[in-house]
Amino acid sequence: MGTIKLQNIRTFSYHGCLVEEAKIGSDYRVDLEIKTDLRKSSQTDELADTVDYVHLNKIVVEEMAIRSKLLEHVAQRIITRCFAEIPSISRIKLAVSKLNPPIGGDVESVTIEMEEFRN
Repeated sequence: MGTIKLQNIRTFSYHGCLVEEAKIGSDYRVDLEIKTDLRKSSQTDELADTVDYVHLNKIVVEEMAIRSKLLEHVAQRIITRCFAEIPSISRIKLAVSKLNPPIGGDVESVTIEMEEFRN
C-alpha cells in the first residue's frame, strides 16, 4: 500500500449556517490523504497505473464550490465521490478547515476530520 496526500488545498467557498456566510463567503483549507496500491505505478512509471492527484484536486474543488451548511456535509460528498470515481482507493482521510471562522473570538481555523474505508 501507499499514501497520496494533497495538503493545503485552498478554496473560497460559501459554507456555513449563517445567512451572512452564504453571501460573503470565506477561505477554506482541505487536506486529503488516500491509501492505494502504488506498487504497479512504481514499476511502470505510468499515470494510468496510479491515482491521479489532479483528479483528486478536481473533486475537492468542485465539491467545495457547492454550498453546505456543515463542513461534515461537504466532506462526506468529497469522500463519496472519491470512492465512486476512483476504485483503487481503499481509505480516505479528509480534513476541511474554515479559516477565520465567525465564532466571536480570535480563532485561526475550525477543522473537521473524517476517515472512511472502502466497504
